[in-house]
Amino acid sequence: MPSTRSLRTVLLTAPPNLQGIGWMVLSGLFFVLVTGAVRHLAGDMNPMQAAFLRYFIGLLLVLPLILRARPVRLAPPRLGYHALRGLLHGIGVLLWFFAMSRIPIAQVTALGFTAPVFATILAALLLGETLRLRRLTAVLVGLAGAIIILRPGVDAIDIGAIAMLGTAPLFAISIIMAKKLTETESNPTIVGYLSVFVTLTLLPPALLVWRTPTLVEIGWLTFTAVAATLGHFAMTQAFRRTEITVTQPFSFLQLVWATLLGLYVFGEQPDIWTWIGGGVIVASATYIAHRETMARRRSRAPVSPPTPPNNP
Repeated sequence: MPSTRSLRTVLLTAPPNLQGIGWMVLSGLFFVLVTGAVRHLAGDMNPMQAAFLRYFIGLLLVLPLILRARPVRLAPPRLGYHALRGLLHGIGVLLWFFAMSRIPIAQVTALGFTAPVFATILAALLLGETLRLRRLTAVLVGLAGAIIILRPGVDAIDIGAIAMLGTAPLFAISIIMAKKLTETESNPTIVGYLSVFVTLTLLPPALLVWRTPTLVEIGWLTFTAVAATLGHFAMTQAFRRTEITVTQPFSFLQLVWATLLGLYVFGEQPDIWTWIGGGVIVASATYIAHRETMARRRSRAPVSPPTPPNNP
């Protein structure tokens, strides 16, 4: 087990690529803790209220950082960009919390890794990027992995799985926007304004199902907010240190950790199709990352595929 000092050395003094990998691994560990806490609450609280409280508490945690920022950062030039990201991310959070209340943790995590696949499709449709044969093949393979997990026509597809497939592209867009924001904004500004605008997005649906939470529920949601906020900070640090394509393969460790969490803590035994489909999706996303890295080195293009952001 590495000491706290050795971990600090990796995260702060190692070469940039290694720093980025270390921050991404740490981010994944925090997000797995979030997954466990949300699963624990899933049977007791409406997902819309749980999602709102998670972000509201997270906003209270980062509020001191926002208030300590320079006045120009209290209203950054890209405020509208922050607001749009918060709206899209907020909708994704609602769908993610709903999926967590319906399907096993392993399925949620595996389907979340379709984000790079959706990002590639969206880049072609919205940004005019060329969808070359190899990239198209990787996209189709990734979608095939999702079909293996869902097995339409063999098993009834749970609405939670459909919600998770809606979450992936929204989080993919959010993470691309976060990467772009690191060029001009500080970490507290990026994380702080995400909390502000996601909280505002989640407030109306939460009011529709509101009930007074218990102290125990508030405690778990506070734990969730702390872990998620730290996870977002670590992820932003990873993006600041190196390219997304460098950190992407290490984010896939979340699939292993989430599966073990579901198995040993919640007794969720993933079936063989979840493992096979998840492996296909991971292989597809890794190939997309590799091809985009090679293309960027040749052309110095500024766009690279996102790390799968299946985390609220």
